[in-house]
Amino acid sequence: MIKRISIFLYIFLLGLCFPNPFSAAENSTPSGIPIDELGEFIDNYAEEYIGDTVAGAAIIAIKDDHIVFSKGYGYADVENQIPMDPETTVLEWGSITKLFVWVSAMQLAEQGKLDLEEDIRNYLPDGFLTKLNYDDPITILNLMHHNAGFEENIFDLLFDSPEQLVSLEQVLKTAEPEQVFKPGEVVAYSNYSTSLAAYIIEEITGQPFYEYVDEHIFEELEMNQSTMHLPVEDNQEIELHKGKGYFSGENGAFIESEPFYISMYPSGGINGTAADLAKFAQALMQSESGNTSLFKENGTVTELLSTSYAPEEDVPGLAHGFWEYDGEYRGLTHSGNTIAYSSNIQIVPEDNFAIIILTNQADEIDLLFGLTDELVGRGDHTVQENLPPASEVEGSYLSARRTYNGFMNLYTYLAPLHVEAMNDSEIELELGGFKATYMQTDPYVYKLKNGDDVFIPSNVMYFHENNGNVVQISTTYADYLPMDKSKAFLFSSLGLFIWCMLYFLINPFVLVVLAFIQKRRKKKILAVTKWNWILTLSGTALALNIALLIIRMLNKPMRTYSELLPHFIGNYVFSVVSFISVIIVIVFWRKKRLSKVQKTGYVLTCISSIMFIVWLVIWQMYS
Repeated sequence: MIKRISIFLYIFLLGLCFPNPFSAAENSTPSGIPIDELGEFIDNYAEEYIGDTVAGAAIIAIKDDHIVFSKGYGYADVENQIPMDPETTVLEWGSITKLFVWVSAMQLAEQGKLDLEEDIRNYLPDGFLTKLNYDDPITILNLMHHNAGFEENIFDLLFDSPEQLVSLEQVLKTAEPEQVFKPGEVVAYSNYSTSLAAYIIEEITGQPFYEYVDEHIFEELEMNQSTMHLPVEDNQEIELHKGKGYFSGENGAFIESEPFYISMYPSGGINGTAADLAKFAQALMQSESGNTSLFKENGTVTELLSTSYAPEEDVPGLAHGFWEYDGEYRGLTHSGNTIAYSSNIQIVPEDNFAIIILTNQADEIDLLFGLTDELVGRGDHTVQENLPPASEVEGSYLSARRTYNGFMNLYTYLAPLHVEAMNDSEIELELGGFKATYMQTDPYVYKLKNGDDVFIPSNVMYFHENNGNVVQISTTYADYLPMDKSKAFLFSSLGLFIWCMLYFLINPFVLVVLAFIQKRRKKKILAVTKWNWILTLSGTALALNIALLIIRMLNKPMRTYSELLPHFIGNYVFSVVSFISVIIVIVFWRKKRLSKVQKTGYVLTCISSIMFIVWLVIWQMYS
């Protein structure tokens, strides 16, 4: 008997020391990291960033419907040294909130109350959308795929006071963007589209969207430490546990952010814990029975997570609002950013794995994308033969997610995507100072080889080719379109702007000196000289107005349109005064005998004023 027990213990201990290789392979992350080594791996990875570039992070990993890792790093409150806790620390989820809109839409579709392919105008009040330029129907699927054709609009999105919050219906009317693409043609990530879908859900259910989510998602999943209702201060329990948000300062310092509020809250308004988000992820990762408390039918979650849009076969697209990710297995992901919080969630259904990362750091990418990439791995990089030369895709491209109407259209041209061939099969991408190398694996399909973490979400790019020309690039979150203005034009425009700004900021001082000299010589001041003064000062007013506009936007990009309206009115007024002054100066100098110096000065001021107004018109600085 003792001998049998000894043999059993020996075999048992041997099994602990030398685990079954097949079991180890199954009990790992999609990238192959053993689950029993996951904690050490994440600790080592996070150590490089926590306290340096990231104030705090809450990280949870799920495997086979079980939480296999849950840990907080850094601080939820740096000043008071309050540690981050995945179970209790409330953080802003940002655009991960959009997933709750799409799950809600699928719930209603399952019940037959919403048709994903029906024209959304049939669900909206008559005349609700006023800036549509195409008669083609817009469907809920278009909203899910961010290809309804709307331009980007950053105004009236975020506010710094809860008193500025308005109803979802009102903000959708106030901040309606223009439709610049035919539905289904171009993917351009859109907060407006998601919030519009939430409003349609309100119209169908007859209740505020946050109430619908509370009842049909939060309560169902016992997500008791999360809220979509704003302002968050109305919920004392949530407010008590909310971690502070931070920007990166100099020498590793963290600067606390002021709170911001969003009327278009279905696009990014959830405040909650990482543990609650893990419950949501678990509900979407089917168990063997396929049951989930989110849907009545087992097949609905399967449909939700199935591909609903792809730019090309075997190229990642979207699964009813979830973004597909080319990992070791097919991933479904969504990230989020608010003013001072960043987040990412990725589900890998085929491997029953999920990773959730929430941070209280603005624009964090190293943990969100770098760590996720390490855990879920990269897709197949097998290269086909006889691929087209990489030189065919060279060029500069602009994000389709941009403002097309108004002065903010200028911003996109400051940071285009540059693509340069390194050899016949590889290209180098440069965007805003970040660089990455991509390898061509299939005709016009390029996969990320190495580079900055900011490119990880777009680890596959598909170049749409037509007669030897690239007409579109499909990437995660937004397509890119060929640059529509030449380098010569852009540099000429920049040179003209610099000239006009310097001329009208310096010229008043020159005129003061000349006036002083004239006074000393007791020369009579001509009427044309007075009008030249008016012309110069109106140009100076334009320059100062634009400089102030730029400074205000750099200081706080998210503003209400009404805040900037005085600048646009000023541009109109000063431009009209300049135009009238140019005409009067030209009339007067033809009637007066003027010196060559005077004529040269007046001509230069008139030409500079006219060119300044032309520049303002080209770059839509009046709206």
